[in-house]
Amino acid sequence: MDQSKEETRAVEQSLESSNPEAAPYTVFSKAQKRWIVLIVAFAGMFSPLSSFVYYPAINALASDLHTSVEAINLSITSYMVVSGILPSILGDAADQIGRRPVYLFAFTVYFAANVGLALQDSFPALLVLRMMQSMGGSGTIAIAYGVIADISLPSERGSYVGAVMCGPNVAPSLGPVLGGALANSVGWRWIFWFLCILSGLCLVIICMFLPETARQVVGNGAVSAKGINQNLLNKCRGKPFQKPSVESASQISRFRIFNPIRCLSVIFYKDTASVLLVNAIFYMIYCCIQASLSSSFISIYHYQELEAGLIYLPFGFGCALASYVSGKLINRDYHVVAKQHSFTIDRVKGDDMTHFPLEKARLRSVWLVLAIVLVSVAGYGWTLETKTHVAAPLSLQFLIGATTTVIFNLCGTLAVDLNPDRPSTVSAGSNLMRCSLSAVGLAVLQITIDGVGIGWCYTIFAALGGITVPLLMMERNWGPVWRAQRDSKLRGRNAERRESKKSYIERPPEVTAPVNASGGTLDGHVQEGIRLSKGIK
Repeated sequence: MDQSKEETRAVEQSLESSNPEAAPYTVFSKAQKRWIVLIVAFAGMFSPLSSFVYYPAINALASDLHTSVEAINLSITSYMVVSGILPSILGDAADQIGRRPVYLFAFTVYFAANVGLALQDSFPALLVLRMMQSMGGSGTIAIAYGVIADISLPSERGSYVGAVMCGPNVAPSLGPVLGGALANSVGWRWIFWFLCILSGLCLVIICMFLPETARQVVGNGAVSAKGINQNLLNKCRGKPFQKPSVESASQISRFRIFNPIRCLSVIFYKDTASVLLVNAIFYMIYCCIQASLSSSFISIYHYQELEAGLIYLPFGFGCALASYVSGKLINRDYHVVAKQHSFTIDRVKGDDMTHFPLEKARLRSVWLVLAIVLVSVAGYGWTLETKTHVAAPLSLQFLIGATTTVIFNLCGTLAVDLNPDRPSTVSAGSNLMRCSLSAVGLAVLQITIDGVGIGWCYTIFAALGGITVPLLMMERNWGPVWRAQRDSKLRGRNAERRESKKSYIERPPEVTAPVNASGGTLDGHVQEGIRLSKGIK
């Protein structure tokens, strides 16, 4: 009975959406949204987890595979290279063909890679399979941002970003602890068997329960998915196909070949570039602290490897707490700015961002967060330099984890708001910038520590973080103008395409009667053949 009521309600919403004024932004209920968020957050944690769970096994892998630690580190570099490039393909693909097909492809590859990693016995196999593992897991965060944009209104998007990013933000802190425990107790192969079991479970859940949310495929959710875009639960239930309504159908785009270069164009949008650069700078700082954490505490405080793994936990607690709090904060700022500008929030259709100070709303609380994180990063370096009590650097780790998570969620939400038609693509572009800057930071990290000391090293990183202050001020003050200019150009190009297509259909090119070799006109049948060969009806 409840099932039939839900289907009836969905059909009614689909019929209501034939009137554009009454069309809701999404027909997914709050319970369905929570279920989707839970699945997507679970899926999103695999990319960072796969990277950080690997670190405690480096020495054991080098010994068992009869190679050097430097060679094993090459597998880390190759993992990062692939994780920077592949989301550019998977993100745009998810925006074009739907979220489910890309999720299923990614996790099938990831599952197979982990089986191979658990069974392999040579360094070349390790190197290739680690790249394959990265290929499967690295695109999940980009797809997650796309799902958030599909199902959440701008006024509530902050909470959804915070919830979905909880998994990816906490995984880097839990990974070394899990990896160390597994490697020390049952051996390094069980790291990959663990990831295999976990990813297999995720693959089954996605296959069975995750609905298609891509607006290019199902509109606001009122259009039934078909084929691989439909989950097995709906197929088993025999859910009838619903004919697309006028409004829902208008949201569905024609298929076009996905282009990995498209994310590069997003990076160079003036209104988006500064947001992505800020995100990338703090991700570089975040990665450098994480990468040097265990080695610094082992050398300064003489910790054992298991203890060095546990020191990641304050970072994880800070990230987990901030993921929840930042979502509430982002939504609150949106409502405060809307009230200040007498802007009425539409909780059904979603808000028209054309005349809303979106940048001011999203960046309203970032300034205090910036001050805390910059002071904490510099202070963290000097507590290690002066060998203060271990409680001091661990407390600063907590603050750094919390504040960087807030910045990640703020920037991620704003980037999606600025590019609502290609959320996974812009997230892939963000990932490319993050990985590129992080690779540079990690390459010079140990050189800088050896050259000037760990205190001045992190003071330099804090100074680099200070560059983000004028970048965000530019975004807050000039972002609305840049956004309006870009939207105007985009509307102009779309109007020209529609007009050109309409002109071609309504007024086909006039075909003059060709002449034959003797100077006479060709007969009607030949002229018709020429018309058809040129595609003119």
